[in-house]
Amino acid sequence: MLSENLLNLRKLNKLSQEEVAEHVGVSRQAVAKWESGETTPDIYNCKALASLYDVLLDDLVNFSDSMGFPVPPKGKYLFGAVTVGEKGQIVIPKKARDIFKIKAGDNLILLGDEKQGIAIIKEKDLLHFINNIKEK
Repeated sequence: MLSENLLNLRKLNKLSQEEVAEHVGVSRQAVAKWESGETTPDIYNCKALASLYDVLLDDLVNFSDSMGFPVPPKGKYLFGAVTVGEKGQIVIPKKARDIFKIKAGDNLILLGDEKQGIAIIKEKDLLHFINNIKEK
């Protein structure tokens, strides 16, 4: 996972191995070995790489692009696919519920845009946002 993520992120950011090496403070050969999986960067180099690519350290190391997506930027998440049941219900993945502190009994607002898709937001967060706009 790590070696694939390093290679994909470097290409996505249109950087050469030399540029990555310069930013992290290692040789180009070290970057090449990390990307090939021959060696693994230490924690300090992983932190520098996560900072360079603006991704979470955990995502840099553990993200699996099984759906063909690259490591997401900090604050952006890919929780995987959900299946819509016969009555239109979906199950929000546990990781999403944990990150966004969604619990049983919470009211969620479903927003839609025919071109951009669907978004879900907690009712109280939307009301807070609206109230802040009204105050300005």
